[in-house]
Amino acid sequence: MDSTEAQTPGTHPETPFHDLDHYLAIPRVGGLALSPDGRRLVTTVSTLNGKGTEYVTALWEIDPAGEKHARRITRSAKGEAGAAFAANGDLYFTSARPDPDSPDAEPVSALWLLPADGGEARVVLSRDGGVGSVMTAAAADAAFVNASVLAGSTDEENDEERRKGRKDNKVAAILHSGYPVRYWDADLGPAEPRLFAVEHGDTPEPGKPSTVDATAPLKLRNLTPGVGGSLREAKSVVSPDGRTLFTSLSKALAKADSREVLAAVDVATGSVKVLLDREGMSYFPGPVSPDNRTLVVTSESDTTPAEAPRVKMHLLDVAAGETLDLAPLAHHWDRWGAPAAWLPDGSALLLTADDDGATPVFRVAVADGAVTRVTPDAAAYTDVVVSPDGLSAYALRSSYGYPPEAVRIDLASGDVVRLPAPAERPAYKGSLERVETEAADGVRVPAYLALPEGASAENPAPLLLWIHGGPLGSWNAWTWRWNPWLLVAKGYAVLLPDPALSTGYGQDFIQRGWGEWGKRPFTDLMAITDAVVARPDIDESRTAAMGGSFGGYMANWVAGQTDRFKAIVTHASLWALDQFGPTTDASQYWLKEMTAEMAMENSPHRNVGNIKTPMLVIHGDKDYRVPIGEGLRLWYELLSGSQLAADENGRTPHRFLYFPDENHWILKPQHAKVWYGVVEHFLAKQVLGEDIPVPEELGL
Repeated sequence: MDSTEAQTPGTHPETPFHDLDHYLAIPRVGGLALSPDGRRLVTTVSTLNGKGTEYVTALWEIDPAGEKHARRITRSAKGEAGAAFAANGDLYFTSARPDPDSPDAEPVSALWLLPADGGEARVVLSRDGGVGSVMTAAAADAAFVNASVLAGSTDEENDEERRKGRKDNKVAAILHSGYPVRYWDADLGPAEPRLFAVEHGDTPEPGKPSTVDATAPLKLRNLTPGVGGSLREAKSVVSPDGRTLFTSLSKALAKADSREVLAAVDVATGSVKVLLDREGMSYFPGPVSPDNRTLVVTSESDTTPAEAPRVKMHLLDVAAGETLDLAPLAHHWDRWGAPAAWLPDGSALLLTADDDGATPVFRVAVADGAVTRVTPDAAAYTDVVVSPDGLSAYALRSSYGYPPEAVRIDLASGDVVRLPAPAERPAYKGSLERVETEAADGVRVPAYLALPEGASAENPAPLLLWIHGGPLGSWNAWTWRWNPWLLVAKGYAVLLPDPALSTGYGQDFIQRGWGEWGKRPFTDLMAITDAVVARPDIDESRTAAMGGSFGGYMANWVAGQTDRFKAIVTHASLWALDQFGPTTDASQYWLKEMTAEMAMENSPHRNVGNIKTPMLVIHGDKDYRVPIGEGLRLWYELLSGSQLAADENGRTPHRFLYFPDENHWILKPQHAKVWYGVVEHFLAKQVLGEDIPVPEELGL
């Protein structure tokens, strides 16, 4: 059935992947918080609103024992997010829903509290600039928020006045004096993030009769008033005793460069002390040990045209006040670990890392750095938290077989149990295989292959080559934006390879493609495609290549190197690397990665005259990572310089799907529906020789 057709009343699609409206309605789980006593797990569930135009989040409680059904604990049109348990079991969260005690106030993202012993949630702190996120100490009555202030504000009252002035006068202008000025889809400034301690205020009218649940209002104390814009996109953690915040800070360098340094913020005094600051290296804090003495630190080296970044973990003794020596953690382990949580006795650390098409949980012994894989399955784990007794961990797990779901992990055996979920797993039809081939240099090139039901030598399936973004990434977890089962439901096989530059295969696998995007990553992709189309259940004569971001870059490169594919779909793609470098939101990173000569050598735009494959170009105007200029230039040069340029009547098989108000990912559900609908239309025409309508919402 065509994705734009309505279901006959009383009927249902075979699976949610056979109908885009059903697919978009699948509830989406994200985030996980564990109460201090280990008896409550809270996650965030996003569901489609009645109009199908946005996702609304709510908090759900999941039973760690796996005995009770999941239950919803918040509900509002604005949604709730950012759950964090206080040491006494109260649950903080953020929401822009109206405050019942201030019905006439304009809703902003405020700090709410749901009492541990039950009852209604209430606003405990609201400010004109809103609250971004909340952190709590594990073993102390201490809470902290990240919130923005206008750069020139002297205090909270002055900040409110300045915001009101900008709003009332409809001023949106921003005066910059540094770099960067944009990030992903956000215009930076004039507000800057700050870290605040949440403290008890004074009772407004002492002695005035009230109900027994009345409490003094909370107030904020600015811990980082003088840090400028250095907390933008920072990672921050709080020590269990609530006395110290550890955070990365962006340090401005000469010629618009920057790097991340590691700092400690003393909660009592508000003093900020830089702990780690080294040329050519960025530092990020991980969790603090239960005894408050040791901080896990992740370091990432600057890239150069010759060297890929190296990501390592370290232990920093903060109690001694010494910052000269770092103890390498897991120093013989060739993966990029993401530290997650300490065991309660401080003997080991749990972390996750990409590893051969999965993201397992690993245990690292503090004494000797020995690494042990905990979870044996080919799944991706995130949001790992540990039970108070240290016997179990909880996490969100996903794979290409199912979206994220909460699980309990036995840390002794590695057994994983799926906990009762807010929604059932969506069913799909088809199968998933792990395939591989050998590249010309003898290196293994792995991939996943999703096959439609019924694919066989008698009925070979058309093949879609999907190229992941990054490029430092891997096809190893469920994705909502690039979901293969939607195309498998239409009869396509989808190949998801990890070529050179992919993570999870060691530093050498990344290095072999570094600075040479058009070489080994491309030849790896062609090698695995060759191996798969040789199968009897794949139709070599009906293939297409698709990718987004770096995957879009590679789709463009493929189009200029070969005409083996019937169609190319390129989303948010890099086209002219000399243009992309100085205009992306992170030029300081990009311009260290390639020299001008390397960028030109690897730039797809130089090969536009070779392109004889119909291309579908997709781009969002609010994409600051890969600016719209890339898509606009690609579109013009396809129409003016490719072998399928516009004819004398302006006709061409190329197409351009433009989203004026979307960013790098196309997040609005109604636009995701259009995205998939147009992709299906384009592939059907170019690969299958079939004509299906474009989505009606396009008005064509």
